[in-house]
Amino acid sequence: MKLWIALLLAGGADDASLLNRFGDPFEQLSADIAGCTEPLGPRITAAEARVQAHHRAERGTSCWLKGECSEPNAYRYDTRIAAALRERLAATPALHPSSLWLTVQGRVVYLEGCVARADQGAALEAAARAVPDVQQALALVAIGATPPLPYRTLPPGPADKP
Repeated sequence: MKLWIALLLAGGADDASLLNRFGDPFEQLSADIAGCTEPLGPRITAAEARVQAHHRAERGTSCWLKGECSEPNAYRYDTRIAAALRERLAATPALHPSSLWLTVQGRVVYLEGCVARADQGAALEAAARAVPDVQQALALVAIGATPPLPYRTLPPGPADKP
């Protein structure tokens, strides 16, 4: 992890590119609602990664030092949490109809996208909180695919510019 942060800080990647620089779990869970805009998710610029690097290291270690985590880094849980969430949410009736993306960062679950009914967000949050090691779950969802969306989205690409 330290080597990866050192390489990141050295500026090896394009500074302005939006990338998942910390390798946080990020995936689409459902695609039932046409036109739902994909969230930005964990994609950040190199400058944003430099700002977040210290906080992520501190948060990851302080969890263990306080005795709140069995792992020495809170981010080590994320891949395991994402796998468990895929299974649990696939069996949750509230997942459909929706177009949702999952991000897990430091034991915090973000469900972003579009749902058909207002009650789906709370049901999905509750299902996510029931997964072992999840510290917090947030459903940032729109009813339908109509803006404004309650989450950050990718900026328009070069093909989208007039």
